[in-house]
Amino acid sequence: MYVLTSSLLSLLAEYDIRPPSITSSTISSCVKQLYQHMQWKIRSYGNFGDMNHLLGNQPDNLVVDKKFQHPSSSRKQSPHAYVEPMIPELRPSDQYPMNLHSKSASNQLRATQEYERMDIKDANIVSEKPRDLPSDIHMEVGGTGAPNSFEGYAHETFRLPDTDAQLHMVTNHGSFISEGEFDLPSIEGFQIYGEAQPGFKLQACGYPTNGTTLCTFQWIRELDNGTRQYIEGATVPEYVVTADDIGTFLAVDCTPIDDSGRQGHLVRQFANNQSKITCDPEMQHEIDTYISAGRAIFDVKLWNDSIDWEQAVLIVKRSTYLIMIKHTDRVVMEEKYSPELEIKVPLGYTTQFVLTCSDGTNLPLKTDGTCQPYNLENDVRLRDIIVLTMRCFQSKAVDAKRKVKA
Repeated sequence: MYVLTSSLLSLLAEYDIRPPSITSSTISSCVKQLYQHMQWKIRSYGNFGDMNHLLGNQPDNLVVDKKFQHPSSSRKQSPHAYVEPMIPELRPSDQYPMNLHSKSASNQLRATQEYERMDIKDANIVSEKPRDLPSDIHMEVGGTGAPNSFEGYAHETFRLPDTDAQLHMVTNHGSFISEGEFDLPSIEGFQIYGEAQPGFKLQACGYPTNGTTLCTFQWIRELDNGTRQYIEGATVPEYVVTADDIGTFLAVDCTPIDDSGRQGHLVRQFANNQSKITCDPEMQHEIDTYISAGRAIFDVKLWNDSIDWEQAVLIVKRSTYLIMIKHTDRVVMEEKYSPELEIKVPLGYTTQFVLTCSDGTNLPLKTDGTCQPYNLENDVRLRDIIVLTMRCFQSKAVDAKRKVKA
């Protein structure tokens, strides 16, 4: 959903469409209005081609006034000619700004040809004799007006000036707009601060420019094969590195937005100098020690629906793991490692993790208060050590089973 939403917003931004809110209904409405507008322009193309033919095929005398500017717009507009057969291609940057908050149809974009104001005798386009123009030359371009959603534009007219035989576009000249106001919102100096190791917090930050008032964030993991995994819920500038990030390239995407809803270009920054996330040497040494010994015992707390959290012991071995209540020695779960076993780590600075056993049972665990003296940082660190140790034992056990079957 995030990729689809970002793609649609980027498409709309190319045509300067600014959804008032980032919702599915609003984005769908904007895309529909863009489609209708492009259909209208295609129909207009054919009508202007016919008009040029009626006026005579004299490209040397056909001049387009490139000073068109929307008088009520707050940004500089790209030059755009209504005599579209002269334009080699239609680019998104050539489009008019689109105001999606339509209130009336009185200012619809249209090109009314005011040939009744011309003095054909003085124009001398083809010959000294005035040429009769068809009565339907006064119709609106494309046979219809523009959609109601595109409003606020000047009523452009065509006429032949008395002084020469050139065809000019008459425009309403408003105030000139400075070049810098056309820039999209952006972020400068975007970077990630913090130690990119399990248990440490990272902070994405930068300097907003060009009217940026809002930024959207999305943290992602990139694997060796180039696959990108969007981290669900990681949509704020702060992120806590967990065991899930080990062995991946961690990055954050930032999209700047201004008050009008315009989106700037997406900016991506990798943590750890675009190197894989690894454990600190001390943590890695502790994990390696457990793997070499083939056994590890951890004090944890197990969630019990009836009495809240209770003290438990987690024993991990090469081929099995076991959880039992500390004060009663009651075994809650004991099973061999399998591909179905999942060890899930929640977002944020937390000591919790969840074991989803092969039978689908969920066992919430946490290391909070298990370290003496109490230290939250050490508890979070212990949680990641347990998760990485169990995953390593699981991986080795599952691989061994596959080799035996092969």
